Amino acid sequence: MTKTRTGGRILVDQLRIQGCDRIFTVPGESFLAVLDALHDVPEIQTVICRQEGGVTFMACADGALTQRPGVAFVTRGPGATNASIGVHVAMQDSQPMILFIGDVDRGMRDREGFQEVDFTQMFAPLAKLVLRIDDAKRIPEYVARAYSVAMSGRPGPVVVALPEDMLCDVVEAIDRPKVEDIWQAPSASRLAALEQLMHDAKAPVAIIGGAGWTAEAGRDFQAWAEKWGLPVAGAFRRQDAIANASTVWAGNLGYGPNPKLLARIRSADLIIAVGARLGEATTDSYTLITPDHPGQTLVHVHPDPSEHNHVYRADLSICCGMEQFAAHALASIEPDQRRRVAVSAPLPFSGGAEAHAEWVEWNTPQPFDTAVDLGQCVAVMRELCPEDSIICNGAGNFSGWWHRYWPYSGPGTQLAPTAGAMGYGPPAAVAAALRHPGRCVVALAGDGDFMMNGQELATAQQYGCDLLVIIVDNGTYGTIRMHQEREYPERISGTQLVNPDFAALARAYGGWAATVEETSAFRPALSEAMDRKGLRVLHLKTDPERISAGTTISALRAAKK
Repeated sequence: MTKTRTGGRILVDQLRIQGCDRIFTVPGESFLAVLDALHDVPEIQTVICRQEGGVTFMACADGALTQRPGVAFVTRGPGATNASIGVHVAMQDSQPMILFIGDVDRGMRDREGFQEVDFTQMFAPLAKLVLRIDDAKRIPEYVARAYSVAMSGRPGPVVVALPEDMLCDVVEAIDRPKVEDIWQAPSASRLAALEQLMHDAKAPVAIIGGAGWTAEAGRDFQAWAEKWGLPVAGAFRRQDAIANASTVWAGNLGYGPNPKLLARIRSADLIIAVGARLGEATTDSYTLITPDHPGQTLVHVHPDPSEHNHVYRADLSICCGMEQFAAHALASIEPDQRRRVAVSAPLPFSGGAEAHAEWVEWNTPQPFDTAVDLGQCVAVMRELCPEDSIICNGAGNFSGWWHRYWPYSGPGTQLAPTAGAMGYGPPAAVAAALRHPGRCVVALAGDGDFMMNGQELATAQQYGCDLLVIIVDNGTYGTIRMHQEREYPERISGTQLVNPDFAALARAYGGWAATVEETSAFRPALSEAMDRKGLRVLHLKTDPERISAGTTISALRAAKK
C-alpha cells in the first residue's frame, strides 16, 4: 500500500503488518506521533508499564512465548538507559525483541541536547543490531530488517532510534510484507553422520536449550530421544524445552545441579548440544565440558552459523532450526530401529531411563527442618497448580527450589533470564498472563528481586491479569550472602535488607494476599489463591539459614574452618 501518512502512522502500520498485536511502553514526548497513530489501530494493544526495565522484560518474555519479536517503546536518555537491562537479557537469552527509542530531532544531533544519547555506541555491545531511521519513507524497509534480524539465526534484540521530527513527517511510503523466519532444514549427510556417531557411542548425552523451542520441536525431539534411550539434560534455565515427564529427561544444568548428572556429562563419549550455546552457567565456567573436550565427541546443532566453533570445537556442526532438526531427526530413524521400538525391544541405550530415575530421586522434595520448607511448598504446588503453569522468575537463590523440584511440561512454561537479571519475574508474568489469559501464571521473586520491578503489579492490576505472585522473603540478598559466607564467613556486609509488609503492599495494589510463616500454612493459602482470580500474592517469610536448596549458612561456615 502507498499513501500519504505521518511517520508515526507508517511505523504503526508496519507493526500491524508484521503481526504485532501488543506493545509495551512507558510513554515519552519523543514518540507522541506513534502513540497518536496507535489510537486508531485498536488491534494493537498498548500496555502502559511503570518503569522501562519492566517494559523490556515484558517484551523479552512476549518474544520468548510467541517466537516473534516482543515490541517495546521508550523515550530517549533515561528511558533508554532504564530499558537497556531488557536488551541485555534478550541478547543472552537469544529471544527476539525490538526496542524503539524516541530520539532528539535530526537537526539537534551531536549537541548533547536534552536527554541525548548516541544509541549506536550505547547499544552496540548489547544488541544484534542498532538502527536509526532518518527518512520516514524508509520506515517499512527498516522495520522489515529489524524483524528479520531479530528472528534469524540466533534470535535477539534489535534497537531502532526514531528522531522525533521524523515521526511527524508526512510522506508516501510503500509497505513491506510480513517477514517470516528463515530457519533451514538440516543437511541429510550431517544427519546421517550424527546417526553413525549415535551407533558408535557407548554413553551419549544431549544438552538442549537456546531459542526456537516450539511445542512441535519439543514433541519431536522428545520422541527422537526416547526412541534412542538418549539422556537429555536442559541447559541453564531452559528446562522446558521438552516435558520433564519424559522417560529420558535427566534434569538441568547450571547452578545446583544433580551431582549424578554432572558425573554423567563428564563420562559421556558423545555430547549432542541442540540449540544450547554451552555458556558459562551451563558448563560450570567451561569446565564441565571444556572448549576442546578431549576424549569426547561434540555435535553442535544451532540455527546460527556464527555460533558454530565460536567457543567450542565442534566435531560435527548442524546448522538448522530446532523444529527442523527435531522433525528430520525423528523421520530419519532407520526402519529396523522403528520396528524394534514398536515391538518393545530393548532401546539402543539404557542411559536415558537410568538418568531419568536419578532425576526423579533428585526432583522429589525431602522434608527439611525449617519454619517454611520451600521444597515442601513446591510439592504442594505440584498438587494444586496445573502442569502447564507458566513459571516466571528473576535471579536469586530462591529460584533454585523451583529449578530443582518443579517439573516443567514443555516449551513456554519457564520464563527465567539466563543473564541472571533480577526483577524479571513480575514483568515476565504480566506478559505471560496477557498472552495466555486462560493459563496459570506464577511469578516467583525473592525479596530483593521483587523490589526491582514490583511496581509492575500496578500494570497487572490495570489490565486485569490473572496472576499468582510468590515472594520469598529472607531479609537478605541471598545469593550474595551465600558467596559472602563461603569466602568471608560471619562477616556480613552489604547484604541485609529491611522489607515492607509485602502482603499489605499487594492489597494496596488491589490484589488479594496472604502471609505464610510456616510450611503447614502454605497449602491452605495456595488453595485459596487458586480458587480466586486476578492478582494474588503469597508472602513467604523464610529463614536465611537455609540459604539455598542445597546448603545452609552453618554448613558454609563450617566448611571454611
